[in-house]
Amino acid sequence: MALRTPLYDAHLAASARMVEFAGFDMPVQYQGVLEEHAAVRNAVGMFDVSHMGEIALEGPRALETAQRLVTNDLSKCSDGQAQYSALCNEKGGVIDDIIVYRFSPERLFICVNASGRGKDFDWMRAHAGEGVAVSQRSDDWAQIAVQGPQAPKLVDSLCEPRVLDLAYYHFREATVAGVRGCIVARTGYTGEDGFEVFVPPSGARRLWDALLEKGVVPCGLGARDSLRLEVAYRLYGNDMDEEHTPLEAGLGWIVKLDKPGGFIGSDALVRQKQEGLKRRLAGFKLTGKGIARHGYPVLKEGQRAGEVTSGTMSPVLKEPIGLAYVPAALAKEGSTFDVEIRGKAVPAKVAKTPFVEKIKS
Repeated sequence: MALRTPLYDAHLAASARMVEFAGFDMPVQYQGVLEEHAAVRNAVGMFDVSHMGEIALEGPRALETAQRLVTNDLSKCSDGQAQYSALCNEKGGVIDDIIVYRFSPERLFICVNASGRGKDFDWMRAHAGEGVAVSQRSDDWAQIAVQGPQAPKLVDSLCEPRVLDLAYYHFREATVAGVRGCIVARTGYTGEDGFEVFVPPSGARRLWDALLEKGVVPCGLGARDSLRLEVAYRLYGNDMDEEHTPLEAGLGWIVKLDKPGGFIGSDALVRQKQEGLKRRLAGFKLTGKGIARHGYPVLKEGQRAGEVTSGTMSPVLKEPIGLAYVPAALAKEGSTFDVEIRGKAVPAKVAKTPFVEKIKS
């Protein structure tokens, strides 16, 4: 039986269409994907992302331990700042992409994907060593993402202390809509401004209802996927996994190979960079009719050359867009290939990403 978030009853009350995702019953849409997508791009929408996991690293060696586990450099991150990063295996494959919230060198809070709740925790605990406690906190938090051009002022109006002054990828502990003990982070997965609010499960419905009263549109997984793909944000399990490295996934900017002491997987990534990448994740637009979907073959001169990882019809561009792993030589902007859709070869061209301009960080 699928798990339920603390907001499950709220979704049913709003007549959401529910699907199973990463072991949870989640809303895929309410009024419709296009309407929800437009609400976030033009005004404000909210998502239940309580299926995401949370893991705490605490103790005198918390920062030192995290530095060995993650690809990015947390020494460049100040207290009260968040940092996008990844966990890699010894071969450099991506175990998960994560966000690390740095409260202090002795207290770090890591948000992981729903599919990584258990495996990430087990992996971190196995590699932690002395001087740090690794704690599973996934059931201690619900999470609501409020996204869109109207989101910052709206969330700010519900917060004490106020949060509008928070810079992108910074966070603050606050009372939100009367719910104490929340963490409000200026982060998101849509390409729009807004906040992700970590809220105690007992207060999740109160916050959700307060946002509804403010006119915030509830949005499901369908709009979340089309929004993130328009700005080419990667989805774990589709666009990256343990068989693909962050360098291949176009995430070299979160891989600090010169970090003192390195990190798990860094030796493999140094070798891969020295040898040159053989494949890359590329954004593309179909120039023929159809929609590319996860797993569809990429063809070059009739021969299989790669695979689509994500694809949709962009609600903003009104064009079919996607991401695919292709040979490095084919990943250059303007390169052409075909995508096999229901037995037919549909022409595609590598395009610059993000497909839709995202917020400036």
